[in-house]
Amino acid sequence: MFERIEMMRMARAMGHHVAQSQIVTARNIANADTPGYRAADLPAFADSYRDGSAPAMRTTRAGHLPPPAWADGAIRPVAVEGPASPNGNSVSLEAEMVRAAELKRQHDMAIGIYRSALNLMRSSIGRR
Repeated sequence: MFERIEMMRMARAMGHHVAQSQIVTARNIANADTPGYRAADLPAFADSYRDGSAPAMRTTRAGHLPPPAWADGAIRPVAVEGPASPNGNSVSLEAEMVRAAELKRQHDMAIGIYRSALNLMRSSIGRR
């Protein structure tokens, strides 16, 4: 039922995107001193949500359930352009900390959208 409601689908996809972005940011921070490491980031959520070019999941056996409509494939990180340190590392801890704060804001927004949609559905069926 919930996978047919676009608001729920978008909130779930946004939460997934933020989680993947947090992984990439944590990986960047963990490799801040690794020589030659290039910082990465994910494309913006709006671009990846509209694009829908992620590889589709498929069922390989009759007992497998088809993937829900909101299930997206792996989002590929892209290299972040910027100055590199003398050892070839391009991670800026300041930029990563700003990105982490932005990701928390996006996560809070995804949860807020999801809660609003649930409250709207509860109100429509007379439950509070």
